[in-house]
Amino acid sequence: MRINVKAATMTIGLLWGLAMLVIGLANLAWPSYGAAFLHLIASLYPGYEGTADIGQVLVGAIYGLVDGAFGGAAMSWLYNRLAAGPSA
Repeated sequence: MRINVKAATMTIGLLWGLAMLVIGLANLAWPSYGAAFLHLIASLYPGYEGTADIGQVLVGAIYGLVDGAFGGAAMSWLYNRLAAGPSA
């Protein structure tokens, strides 16, 4: 069984971007919520500071969307390659 690379790319990208958006918005409402997670992510994404600012929330969501898309594409491509078995 093969994984549709395009569908996996869009799905994982949207889910990770949405997760970053929701956690960032929750951090705006409750400043202690997800602070350690946002600080960890800020160490990975250049230009993202993980602060309680709507601009930073949007930057984090965009980074999450792009990062999730690349991760989803890589994961599904690798799965398809490994599931195909050795070439004859």
